[in-house]
Amino acid sequence: MNHPQRKILVTSALMYANGPLHLGHMVEVIQADIWCRFQRLRGQLCTYVCGDDAHGTPIMLSAEKRNQLPEVMIEEIWNLHIADYRDFHISVDNYYTTHSNENRELSEFIYTQLQKNGDIETRTIEQAYDPIKEMFLPDRYVKGQCPKCDSQDQYGDNCEVCGATYSPTELKNPKSVVSGATPIAKQSEHYFFQLNHYQEMLKQWTEAGHLQLQVKNKLNEWLDQGLIAWDISRDKPYFGFKIPNTTDKYFYVWLDAPIGYMAAFKNLCEKQKNLNFNDYWQKNATTELYHFIGKDIVYFHGLFWPAMLQGAGFRTPTAIFSHGFLTIDGQKMSKSRGTFIQARTYLNHLNPEYLRYYFAAKLSSGVDDIDLNFEDFISRVNADLVGKVVNIASRSAGFILKKFNNMMSHCIDAPELLAKLTDAKGLIADAYENREYSRAIRKIMELADLVNQYVDEQKPWVLAKQEGQEDKVQEVCSMGLNLFRVLIIYLKPILPMMTEKAEAFLNIKPLQWDDLDKTLIDHRINQFTPLMHRIEVEKVNALKAEATPS
Repeated sequence: MNHPQRKILVTSALMYANGPLHLGHMVEVIQADIWCRFQRLRGQLCTYVCGDDAHGTPIMLSAEKRNQLPEVMIEEIWNLHIADYRDFHISVDNYYTTHSNENRELSEFIYTQLQKNGDIETRTIEQAYDPIKEMFLPDRYVKGQCPKCDSQDQYGDNCEVCGATYSPTELKNPKSVVSGATPIAKQSEHYFFQLNHYQEMLKQWTEAGHLQLQVKNKLNEWLDQGLIAWDISRDKPYFGFKIPNTTDKYFYVWLDAPIGYMAAFKNLCEKQKNLNFNDYWQKNATTELYHFIGKDIVYFHGLFWPAMLQGAGFRTPTAIFSHGFLTIDGQKMSKSRGTFIQARTYLNHLNPEYLRYYFAAKLSSGVDDIDLNFEDFISRVNADLVGKVVNIASRSAGFILKKFNNMMSHCIDAPELLAKLTDAKGLIADAYENREYSRAIRKIMELADLVNQYVDEQKPWVLAKQEGQEDKVQEVCSMGLNLFRVLIIYLKPILPMMTEKAEAFLNIKPLQWDDLDKTLIDHRINQFTPLMHRIEVEKVNALKAEATPS
């Protein structure tokens, strides 16, 4: 029975445009990419957009430090990010930027709609102001002594020693991080989004199955406390979009950042005529919308974002998928410890598919942190991918190439084993669909063990030396290749490049999920070349050395 094609739009959190990507960023984009590739493998229309979050005070100040215009810096960073996506084989359909005309127009439209609803109010607030730089200071740009425990060198919003939260004006002996000057308190008119107008709507939305349980519970804590108005404006100097009908007020970066998802998709719709913006974003859209994000930004995505969309007359997300952080060898990522590894540093030494596989083997649908343990990483990739999966192909191909002129047999040797592998497709598909990648991999490797067991029991290398056993050798090795092909279909969302090599070797068109029900009989294969090499410990050591400051 053919189901109608699903139309799915996927986003992962926008990358902040003030520096290169690190392996923590790659957890999310690899998770999202595997999900998108799986949907496309099943024949769904799945579109994946992302981009750079290019506004805000940190970007303005970074560009100033580099003696560059912010526009020049964000373009340089965008080029670095897009290269990392490409080289990790992330199949993003449009990698865009929030510094775009589409984003400015959509941000102004959404703001104007909220204003018409009576959801925007202005009020005068007092903030820390740097008299030398002549700018208001974000909380993180003021440091001083904690007003509760007196710890030195604490940020203006919370103390990392005692955990207290406060406003920058409460800090003792405050200093501007930008100039070192003592900030003064100065008043300014600000624009607020009345989030409390959406309290009931958000209460219903969070209970309606759009979120993981842990995330729903966290959002409910905030909802139960009662939502407060959200400051969506910043004073000049600021790198961002000016608020309509003001001279010196700008949208806070978190207002236009999520709208960047819409802008990236709108930009893609202009280039790809088969996609229609309204089909995916209008109020009662029947398409699906999913956001992959880190657990640290659920407040913005789970409360502000649905409220803004609802208020402006757009649809809300089908679901938000949150994940945990990455630790390396059990440690938080840290530059001084050498556990802060940039995506490019990894790519300088190792195959990106090792990491795609290892992350997949660790990822579940929960929000727990995952650990990249290098010893485990080496042994798991070598044992599973090289020792189990690739081994099946290399063991079987040699005989077919040498003894049978590259031709596979005209019959299937072990139909019950083939059925055992293809019968797992429902379980594996469910695991992918529900982002339980570790469960999918456990099952796939269990099946790979069965295939290796079959080849070990049949011993084609022994049969090949026996008189009159040629047909049996051809059948056993052809069976090995058919079983290998099933495993490759299952692994295709995770290992797109290894799959391409396997497709070329097997001399077949790009594999689809429906190909699980087909077999290769009387089929000519191509020369076998190694599909993946073992991880060498020396290369991991070289990677760690490059990541460790000298």
